[in-house]
Parts: sequence; structure tokens; C-alpha cells
Amino acid sequence: MSEGNGEYLPNEWENEDYLMSLRRLDQAAHTLKLDESQLAPLRQPKRALCVTVPTRMDDGSVRVLNGYRVHYDLSLGPGKGGIRYHQDLSLGEVAAMAMLMTWKCALMSLPFGGAHGGLRVDPKQLSRQELERVTRRYTSEILQLIGPSEDIPGPDLNTNEQTMAWVMDTYSVNHGFTIPSIVTGKPKSIGGSLGLLKSVGYGVGFCAKRAAKEFELSGNSPKVVIQGLGQVGSVVARSLYDAGFTVIAVSDAHGGLYNEKGLDVPELEKHLRNYGEATGFKEAQSVSNHDLLEIKCDILAPCAVANQITAANADKINCKIVVEGANAPTTPQADDILAEKGIIVLPDIIANASGVTVGYFEWVQGLIRLLWSEEEIYHRLDQLLDRAMDKIFAEAKRGPYTLRVAAMRLALNRIVEARTLRGLYP
Repeated sequence: MSEGNGEYLPNEWENEDYLMSLRRLDQAAHTLKLDESQLAPLRQPKRALCVTVPTRMDDGSVRVLNGYRVHYDLSLGPGKGGIRYHQDLSLGEVAAMAMLMTWKCALMSLPFGGAHGGLRVDPKQLSRQELERVTRRYTSEILQLIGPSEDIPGPDLNTNEQTMAWVMDTYSVNHGFTIPSIVTGKPKSIGGSLGLLKSVGYGVGFCAKRAAKEFELSGNSPKVVIQGLGQVGSVVARSLYDAGFTVIAVSDAHGGLYNEKGLDVPELEKHLRNYGEATGFKEAQSVSNHDLLEIKCDILAPCAVANQITAANADKINCKIVVEGANAPTTPQADDILAEKGIIVLPDIIANASGVTVGYFEWVQGLIRLLWSEEEIYHRLDQLLDRAMDKIFAEAKRGPYTLRVAAMRLALNRIVEARTLRGLYP
């Protein structure tokens, strides 16, 4: 924060996304009774790098893109966070994601701080060759911040295994030898971990099952609504279906499906493979993404994008538990409304934290040059998720607090303790 002529001037990253993250930070800090000297350094990122990324297009022209890399807090270890490509990406969004990653890593007891980055570009408008060139140039511009002991990027929105392979190669070429632990989420053939692609969906399903047991949902087959059938939501649907839950509604970018008696998820998977979208699936009626969120159910899992449950629709949400598969799908104002309605929210910093957790496993495997089996990966993941969920449930009862406040208290307390023990230099 800065001031000029007695007038408050917001920092470049203080957009709506970042301010929402700050509100949740302040809420947890208030319950912990932190003083301003402890809280002030956490109100803004440790460092933020803005870069210009000139790239030659296929037609010979040069296009200049804007890129970012943000370190929010590194008191627990090197930075860890994704790289996302989106035409509306801003420094504030990246900073908010870096803060979110900090809480996830702290909550899961990972030796990482929070970081994030990306490019303001629509990757769908680029050829494969242009995408490779822009990725390599962006990597070269942020070399000063990243490294296996400094900051380890991973895939995020509109980036994937191939993107990480290009980042790894560019970094390695600049150092003269292969450094697999510079990124996570890379292809298995060059050091990627087994189980990573399905890890987030697996973790969301795991947390939904734990929450159903903890809060004693009535009946043997809780009804589930899933928004988003991408890499996360599709795995959640199959995981809960196989566990005996009744998946009554799902949606993708083209629309939604609803069947009060339950969808046949294996048949739906075949339909998606054949047609590429959920619409047109037999034995289900069409429903809009907007209406899908308001369907009566036991568990609602928003697994698409941010800001789906807001002050405008929170009072119409008709579920018992919200399990946040996406990052920040519920706004702070909506949180308050849901709490008043008695709806439990299992927050994103635990529900989808399995992605960064398996990313940690990949980082370790790269450092020691030893690959674990998928069975070993999920066994380790189950242990960490179980431990974190136990702590959150116990903390929530102690307050009593909402699950989000409980999770934030645990994460924030770990960060503050680490910062206090390390001290302030000089």
C-alpha cells in the first residue's frame, strides 16, 4: 500500500481477486488475534515480477505479451505454483493465486511457499509452434525467479504436460544439463509422476467422502451435483459413483444434465468420448449451468472456474455440503450467506490441494532420481489428506468455526510461526 498527497493509492495487484483473498486472511487473523506487525507483511506479496514477452508469430510478425511471476510467501520453502494462460490474466489474479497456494502448502504440511505466474494470452489463438515459442520466451524472462530450490512451476489453467516439458527444457538448456525438478506436471517419459493427472479429482472425491462421513449424511447414497466435467470434475464423478453416491447432475461448457434418479456415469463417459460434450446424453434432461447450482442435493461440487457461488445466488443453493473442486468458486459474501443457511463449505485449500501434494511427490522423485508406483503415490496422498482433514474438523469444533476459517487458521498459524522463528533480517 502506498500514499500520495494524503490519498490512498492501491497497489497494482489489488484487484477484486486479491481483495477477496485478503478478506479471508483478515478473517482468520482476527480469530488468531494476530497483531499488525505479524499481519502487515502478509498483506502483499514478497515479490512480483512483470515481464514483456516478445514472440515471433508464424506470419513473421512480432507480438508482445505480458507475463507475471509472483512469490507470495517463502517462509516454509521454495515457491510452488502454476502457470496459467488466459486473455484476461492480471497481476492481481496471479497474486491471489500465489496467496492461495501458500495456504494449501501450509495446510498440507508441504515444504513449499506460495507462487504463481502466467501470460495474458488466449492460447486457442496460437498455433502449436507459436505456443512453444511464447512458452520458451516467457520461461527465459522469469529465469531469475524459478529453480528447483527457488520456485517450481506446474500446470494450471490452459497449460499442460507439454507446456511443462518446454519450460523444463528451456531451463535445462540454460544450465547445460537436464534438471527435472524445475517443474512438476511434466510427461512421465521425462520424469513426471504417476497419478498426477487425476490427483485433483481424486482428492476432491476423497474429501467429499470424508465430509459425508463426518457430517453423517442420511441415506446410503448421497445425491451429488458436479459443475464442470473437465479433468477434475470427471474424476470426481467417477470416484463418487464408484463409492455408491448418486450423481444426479453434471455440466460442462456446453450445458448440463439432470436425472433425479441418478446418471449412469460409465455410460456418460462413453458419450463424452464419442461426442466430446455432455449434451445429448440419453435418460437425462438438459439444465443450464446457472440452474444446476440450485438443484436440491446433498453435495454440490463446483469444479469449473472461480466466483460461481456469489451473493446473487447463494440464498438459492440447496445442498448440505459444498466441496470446492475449483479455486475460489465461492465469494466471501456467499460464504456468509451459506453459513447462515447452515450449509457446510469444504474449502478449496483442502478440497483440491492434492494437485500440489502430488506435485511435491514429483519434485522429490526428481531430486532423488527415484520413481514411486501409483499405489505408493495414492497411499502417501491418502495419509496427508486424512491428517489434514482430521486437523480441520477438530479445529472447527474447537471454535466453533466454519471449515474455511478452521483451515485458514491452521495454515496461517503455521506461516506466522515459521516467520517468527526465522526472524526479521536485518
